[in-house]
Amino acid sequence: MYSRREFLRTGLHTYTLVALAPTVPGFLAQTARAVEPMRDGRILVVIQLNGGNDGINTVVPFADEGYARNRKVLRLPTDRLHKITREIGLHPAMGDAAKLVEDGRLAIVQGVGYPNPNRSHFKSMAIWHTANVNLPKEDALGAQTNASFGWIGRALDEGRRPVDGSPAAQFVGSGSMPQALRSKRSVASAIKRPEDAVLTLKESADSTLRTRAVHGEDLASFVRRSTLDAYGTSERMARVLRAEDSGLSYPATELAGRLRVLARLIKGGGGTRVFYTSQDYYDTHYDQLQIHASLLRELSGGLKAFLDDLAAARLAERAVILCFSEFGRRVRENGSQGTDHGTAGPVFLAGPGVRSGLAGDAPKLLDLQDGDLKMSVDFRRVYASVLEDWLGLPSKSSLGGEFAKLSIFRS
Repeated sequence: MYSRREFLRTGLHTYTLVALAPTVPGFLAQTARAVEPMRDGRILVVIQLNGGNDGINTVVPFADEGYARNRKVLRLPTDRLHKITREIGLHPAMGDAAKLVEDGRLAIVQGVGYPNPNRSHFKSMAIWHTANVNLPKEDALGAQTNASFGWIGRALDEGRRPVDGSPAAQFVGSGSMPQALRSKRSVASAIKRPEDAVLTLKESADSTLRTRAVHGEDLASFVRRSTLDAYGTSERMARVLRAEDSGLSYPATELAGRLRVLARLIKGGGGTRVFYTSQDYYDTHYDQLQIHASLLRELSGGLKAFLDDLAAARLAERAVILCFSEFGRRVRENGSQGTDHGTAGPVFLAGPGVRSGLAGDAPKLLDLQDGDLKMSVDFRRVYASVLEDWLGLPSKSSLGGEFAKLSIFRS
């Protein structure tokens, strides 16, 4: 017989439920079907750009003397850039993103980073995920402190639990659940193969649940409630993902495919507040020009298709997309026609609710610190703005302090 600790460690961590299974108890199925779709309330969609995006060749400061001086091979032709101002333009492959700027649906926060930057992929990503620039080390048993819970997970703990049984957050993609979604109480789910309509429930309260049920809740009661939520969510997702998609066309790319799944989930209703996915291969140490252009084209096209899809469904006003990378790249190109790990970079926020255009000071390519860009905006200011001004959630406990918000939303 499983002990409480063994059950919580092995059972809830990867609890898999196949939607519409014939063995689902009747009372569970009735509970699931009783849930009505929800089509109001603001949501956040996060796209994580893995590898360290070269912000200098994404939001290009072409008029800065330091650009031509430091980028010989990788310098982008000025006449091909999508001009935002007389000094800054978007990469030539970002035509769809430029249209979003023109339509008033894309804000770009420049020079985003954090103090004492770290150039390790894993460490820097963990800092962005936890909003903690002084992460504690894991102890010998691998236990982590409260500081290692994610900034989104901690924020969702402060809000109301979805009344329809939906997970508070939804991850679509491969790999493990993002640390940003880890929390004490709120539940996040992950979909790796949407076409199977299988829900893999990841209970994000790992460290808390190893020792006790949430807030002393009776184990049987906790399992019953979690099971009800899981079956209800699994059946709803199965219906949504198996239904014919009448949305607009998307580019034939991996990221666009994931965004299309997210759009279908949003259109299907539910109380989920945060959706999360990622795009890989931004670690461009060599042969950057072609690789980077392809990635930015994929990102730009996916963003526009997703927002257009939601707009056609009259749901675009609900959503804001946040795009970030763990760091930027060095100002000077390397000898392999690429760039190495750097510091600050741009953050994108997309949707009809943003104040379109540039925010924050443009990085100065001749005023560097150890060959890297100086941060002009702490990333926690972006997070505070998203949490408080968009999701309506308190940010102080999630971010470990108070940070001045940016004027990046219309209201």
